[in-house]
Amino acid sequence: QVQLVESGGGLVQGGGSLRLSCAASGTIFSINAMGWYRQAPGKQRELVAGIGSNSNTNYADSVKGRFTISRDNAKNTVYLQMNSLKPEDTAVYYCNRVPPLVVAGTGTYWGQGTQVIVSS
Repeated sequence: QVQLVESGGGLVQGGGSLRLSCAASGTIFSINAMGWYRQAPGKQRELVAGIGSNSNTNYADSVKGRFTISRDNAKNTVYLQMNSLKPEDTAVYYCNRVPPLVVAGTGTYWGQGTQVIVSS
């Protein structure tokens, strides 16, 4: 059964930090690249950080040097450490496989996401 559960969001002042967590079911996590996506109001969802099964990472230019993605394979969990947060980082953050998981007959699967709000 597919399951992605994101947590760790909240309200933070600009310059602050948050750590997001995502618990993934084993069928998604085991050998797949995983990523953190975000969707700001009125904007399309975008991939901000990805991590391969071998822990190679890549980042969107907008977050490079501020965000760090990591994974714990034993716990089927992926993390996103976000430092030096900016108001433009405000969005709902989702984790998913890279590319996103598609469930037959249903479409692209997304968890509930976790809201991040950065005040100026």
